[in-house]
Amino acid sequence: MVLCDKGLFTLHTNNTTYQMKLGACGVLLHTYYGPRVEDCDLSYLIRYADRGFSPTPEEAGRDRTFSLDVVPQEYSACGMGDFRLPSLDLELPNGSRSADLRYKSFRVEKGKYALEGLPAFRGEEGETLIVVLEDAAAGVDVELYYGVLENYDVITRAVRLVNRGGHTVRVRQAASLCLDFQRGDLDLITFDGKHVLERRPNRAPLLPGVRSAGSVRGNSSHQHNPFVILCEHDAGEDHGLCYGAALLYSGNFQAAAERSQFENVRLTLGIHPWHFCWTLAPGESFTAPEAALCCSGQGFAALSHRLHRAIRERLIRDPWAGQPRPVLINNWEATEFSFDAERLARIAESAAAMGMELFVMDDGWFGARNSDEAGLGDWTVNREKLPGGLEALVPRIQALGMKFGLWIEPEMVSEDSELYRAHPDWAFQIPGRGKVRGRQQLALDFSRREVRDHVYGALKKVLSSADVSYVKWDVNRSLAAVWSAALPPERQGEVYHRCVLGLYEMLEQMRRDFPHMLIEGCAGGGGRFDAGMLYYTPQIWCSDNTDAIDRLRIQYGTSFCYPVCTMGAHVSAVPNAQTGRSVPVETRGIAAMHGTFGCELDPSQVTPEEREIIRRQTEFFKERQALIFQGDYYRLSDPFQNGPFTAWEHVSPDRREALVSVVCGPAQGAPPFLALRLKGLDPGLRYQAGGEGSYPGSALMEAGLPLPLPWGDYQARQFYLTAL
Repeated sequence: MVLCDKGLFTLHTNNTTYQMKLGACGVLLHTYYGPRVEDCDLSYLIRYADRGFSPTPEEAGRDRTFSLDVVPQEYSACGMGDFRLPSLDLELPNGSRSADLRYKSFRVEKGKYALEGLPAFRGEEGETLIVVLEDAAAGVDVELYYGVLENYDVITRAVRLVNRGGHTVRVRQAASLCLDFQRGDLDLITFDGKHVLERRPNRAPLLPGVRSAGSVRGNSSHQHNPFVILCEHDAGEDHGLCYGAALLYSGNFQAAAERSQFENVRLTLGIHPWHFCWTLAPGESFTAPEAALCCSGQGFAALSHRLHRAIRERLIRDPWAGQPRPVLINNWEATEFSFDAERLARIAESAAAMGMELFVMDDGWFGARNSDEAGLGDWTVNREKLPGGLEALVPRIQALGMKFGLWIEPEMVSEDSELYRAHPDWAFQIPGRGKVRGRQQLALDFSRREVRDHVYGALKKVLSSADVSYVKWDVNRSLAAVWSAALPPERQGEVYHRCVLGLYEMLEQMRRDFPHMLIEGCAGGGGRFDAGMLYYTPQIWCSDNTDAIDRLRIQYGTSFCYPVCTMGAHVSAVPNAQTGRSVPVETRGIAAMHGTFGCELDPSQVTPEEREIIRRQTEFFKERQALIFQGDYYRLSDPFQNGPFTAWEHVSPDRREALVSVVCGPAQGAPPFLALRLKGLDPGLRYQAGGEGSYPGSALMEAGLPLPLPWGDYQARQFYLTAL
């Protein structure tokens, strides 16, 4: 709901309120964002005083109490007296770096806005508020877009800059989100890590100054995720005020929070200003990516539930929104590059007997790809490994009752490839400097249309040659030595962003040409796990680390923003390739059910007993996939606390069904008797807990479910609860 009255703009969702107001000197002030309040002008919360070294704008005259350095603003700028985090930084022809924004107009449109060439939440039944600010001296309009997803308690933000002047302006920074709080007592939670250990929650109170997380790697990165939480010091899973902010973007980003000298907090989120400079000629526009905001007054669980539902229903698109996903087996850990059609067919036959529905042929099927040092970019089937091509292999897989999928890495090229020999200038390299390799490969310049057209044309030919139902889109290095031979020196600051736009364009084209194909995102595992990619790829390989115990932590951190149905998770062989740890197959399967479920192993190397366990788990997952994917997800323990177990729970929307999963840690002598307190059940219903008896919902939530004593390291159990 959008309410506009005499310079007061109020956005209501079912449970939250967001408000801004036109203030003195034409400055758009931010008055409130939080749990829903009755309609009123909340600008009474803004107070004024002479703050000494905080300067005042010219329009304020002799009033020394109004300073941009102090008041809460809806969209901040730099160089004109606000010394806090800027959202907008413009370079004018005279060399000055500044922006000075004043209110110009507003309009309300039916339905939620869309962004050309960029991902965005959908909301046909919602509303869009567009508030226009202007920098009169620069001749630039700043259009602030607000989408209201009322039933999801999500408010989206986007920014469009329009050069209405007569001279070229260079955009040095254009954040998607600025949010000012008139309080300083908040914690910031970021989700950080590294390759094979992604998205660990890091929480700390904001101290005076700036705390930031971001990426300059060309991807959103393994190291930091473009989702953060601001919360009260005592906020937890089930209590306390918290705010989530997610950027729908897959490239360089920055999330920054500043606690100012006057105990206020400002949060900005958007494209990282490092190596970003966009030339905006007269009449041209630039659109910053969308950011999504969500607020909960009942802690992190409610925040996650709202974000999960919005992502499932308003970000992921048909045909995969709310639909079951095939259980797959991937041949990489079984074969790596050493395979032929016969070996693949044997793996698929064993996998079909275990109930797998999709066979995925990973790296090594194309060009001269017998190692990671050759072949990338040559997207033609290797006829030595696959003599009949996909035309012969795919029907063999389908005859087993399975679908067929392919691994691809379109954004990269090997120096030992026909593509690189023909077009070395298509790969990133700075003139006069040496090559910067990653995994013995170079990155293609996806900012160039001729590069994208060539790569996509080759891939489309392969994908059209047979019935390919699934593609795993991977990228296995960060970008470095970024310089485009197609752009002049003054426009090199556009390359990173143009690469992201090129990636999105190709993914959108693939969706149009192959509308029923499932695309799974991947970047060395979880190096590009962000809301922007989920608009194109409804699931993302969560991490290259398939160790079940490490995955409990990785998937736990991921769950704060992203729903279970987006997390690629598989059962792998032991000892695990990343950690050397051996974990029972039951535990590996239960951990993989905290995601899309599948296998990364060679069935011929698994005992008959283990194959039967995987078959039963596959059948169980298929039966419960709707509950796991569409139910509310509860974190029942924190795996980073090194407690006796890690536990989580899925509860159906009607609260008549639940699945509880428990994974114990290393065994210990004389273990204690433990009971696990559940969440989300109906206290007035009685639940049958498998063969463990039946209990009132109130007892299970307040007293707990008794856990059996573990016998051995990393034992796991699941409890399926149904209302009687």
